[in-house]
Amino acid sequence: MANREVNLTKRGKTTHGWRYCRVVLSANGRVKPDVVIVNKKEEKHLGGAYYLEWREGGKRVRLSVGKDAADANARRLRKEAEINAVNNGLEVVPENSKNGHRSLASAVTEYLEETKLTRKPKTHAAYSKALAYFQESCHKLFLHEIERRDLLKFSAFLRDEKKQSPRSVHNKFENVMTFLKAQGIRGLVGKNDWPRFTEEEPEIYEQEELDKLFAACDDEERLWFEFFLMTGMREQEVMYTYWSDVNFAANTVRVTHKPDRGWTPKAYKEREIPIPAKLVERLKARKAKADKTCGLVFPTAGCNPKLDFLDCLKAVADRAKPDKENFWLHKFRATFATWSLWAGVDLRTVQQWLGHSDMESTMRYLKPSRSQHVREKVNEIFA
Repeated sequence: MANREVNLTKRGKTTHGWRYCRVVLSANGRVKPDVVIVNKKEEKHLGGAYYLEWREGGKRVRLSVGKDAADANARRLRKEAEINAVNNGLEVVPENSKNGHRSLASAVTEYLEETKLTRKPKTHAAYSKALAYFQESCHKLFLHEIERRDLLKFSAFLRDEKKQSPRSVHNKFENVMTFLKAQGIRGLVGKNDWPRFTEEEPEIYEQEELDKLFAACDDEERLWFEFFLMTGMREQEVMYTYWSDVNFAANTVRVTHKPDRGWTPKAYKEREIPIPAKLVERLKARKAKADKTCGLVFPTAGCNPKLDFLDCLKAVADRAKPDKENFWLHKFRATFATWSLWAGVDLRTVQQWLGHSDMESTMRYLKPSRSQHVREKVNEIFA
């Protein structure tokens, strides 16, 4: 049988973005430290880790092996010898099964394949990024070798080398812990080992900001952003709203599964939201002019979901002259939640409208009221 090759690459930033670049070997077979091939030319690329690449069952496996060139090449040769020995029928313990233990690289590959089949693309992308960073920071070959120190180093790696925000560090750490739990690995870290972040209070729009924004909108733009504000729906929920979701008689809109477009609501929960009469009237007017062959409320050409709501919001804010950095889509949702609670709607109902899985998520929007009535009460207290 032919030998099976294990490639050694180094991840570096090129003019075409981040790439896994082939390393350069010297005449004596050693890897030239930090030298890689880019566009058929040798270039010096400092920083970044070396990676082994090989095939298992027809699938590519990629494993980070640290930043030391000599160590990385030694591990390449060892891995290649193991694979070729197995390939030629010799009794050698394969990389992904040493004394019954699995390799980290193959476990990550299998986990991500399963995640791709069972979770949404955004979730798969988040796990892919977190686990790629973990393999870059942790140079252990086998799952059973991972220890508490590796996870603490991972947090520091995200913070210091990847310059991630505290919230992003926590989220990626949580993703890796979920992966390890799925492999039956628990209890490596204590409560105080988890990276911390400050839970920022959700920002909402002031009425003056909204007045300026809507004044700068044309009729179509106004309907887009009033729909966000008056339904509290997430961006993708708005993108995939069908006319069949809008009940003009009951003044409601539903968030529903769209199997024809391969889209499902977050946590796979459908729900119904009441909408004000003025929004209903504007939707009726839009439907009267809409393409009858397209079921989307806010389609683009070819009856595709509109993908650039944020860019459109920034453009309108730029025309309205307030700081456009203070305008983003989720802020409409936060405003919807806070105003509903200020108006006396109970927490459980607002939780249902927002599609939250737990009450704690909804309680984040419980802000002290700044109404005239409250200001009058404060003045009375300290009169």
